[in-house]
Amino acid sequence: MKRTGSLFVAAMLSFIGFFIQPTDGQAWHGGKMATVRVMTFNIHAGIGSDGQYDIARIADAITQADADVVGLEEVDVHWGERSAYEDEVKRLAERLHMHAFFAPIYTLAPDRAGQQPRQYGLAVLSRYPIVRAENHLITRLSIQTPDPVPEPAPGFPELLINIKGIKLSFYATHLDYRADPTVRARQVQDILTIMAQNPNPRKILVGDMNAEPDAPELAPLYQKLKDAWLIHGEDPGKTYPVLQPEKRIDQILTAPMLAVRSAFRLDTLASDHLPVVADVVLTRGNPFSH
Repeated sequence: MKRTGSLFVAAMLSFIGFFIQPTDGQAWHGGKMATVRVMTFNIHAGIGSDGQYDIARIADAITQADADVVGLEEVDVHWGERSAYEDEVKRLAERLHMHAFFAPIYTLAPDRAGQQPRQYGLAVLSRYPIVRAENHLITRLSIQTPDPVPEPAPGFPELLINIKGIKLSFYATHLDYRADPTVRARQVQDILTIMAQNPNPRKILVGDMNAEPDAPELAPLYQKLKDAWLIHGEDPGKTYPVLQPEKRIDQILTAPMLAVRSAFRLDTLASDHLPVVADVVLTRGNPFSH
C-alpha cells in the first residue's frame, strides 16, 4: 500500500470555512494524467476504539495509507474536553505537512472564559494546493438545539485542488445518522444539486453515508457516480464498527470519467470507523479552467 452552550453560527465560517496553507505550497505541472490516492476517514473526534483520545494516531493512519487527499468527518476544533480543546485540523495539517480546509457544521460559544468558539464538522487535507474551497449548506437536523426541524446548515465542503496541473473537484460529506432516511434523502438531493452546478467533470465525493449502498435513499448517488469499492474492493468492505465491522457506510464515489485503479480499507484502531482508500486516475480531457 505504501507508495514513496447557546448555539450560534458564525456566518463567514459557515459559508467559507478556513484554510491552513503550508508555507512551502507550490504550483504543480504534469503530463496528460495523474494518479491521486484519496481517503475517507470518520475520525470520531480523535477517539480510538479503546476510548482514548490521540490525534497522533489519526495522523499515523493517514501516513500509513500514503494518502494525497483526505476527507475527514467528526472533526473537533476547540470543541471540548473529549479532544482536549485542540484544533484538530491545525494539528493534523502541521504534523502531515498538508494543506487543509475546515467546514464547520456547528459553531458554539466557548464554554470557558477566554477560549475560542467551539466548532465541529468536516475537514479536507491535501498534499496538493487548494485553489478554492467553499462550505455549502445542505439539509440537517441539528443535534444542538431542542425540537429541531430539517433546515439548511453548513458542513458540505467543496474544494478545487490542483493535482499536478489537473484540477480535481473534491467533496466530503457526513449524512444523517438516524434510522428514518428522510433527512438523508434530502441531503443526497442537496449534494447532487450542488455538484451539478460545477462544470468540472473530475469529481470525487467521499464520506460517512450512515447507510449501506443498497439503501434506497442513496440510489440517486449511484446514478451519477461510481462506487470505487465495487470496482476494486476485494471483500464486503465493511467499515463500522472497527472491532467487528457490520456495515459498509464509509465510501468513495467518483465521476464516470475517472478510472479507479485500486481500493482498500486500512486496519487501524485510531477511530471507531475504518478508513477507505482508493487510487483514482485523473486525465486532462474535457478542458476545464479557472
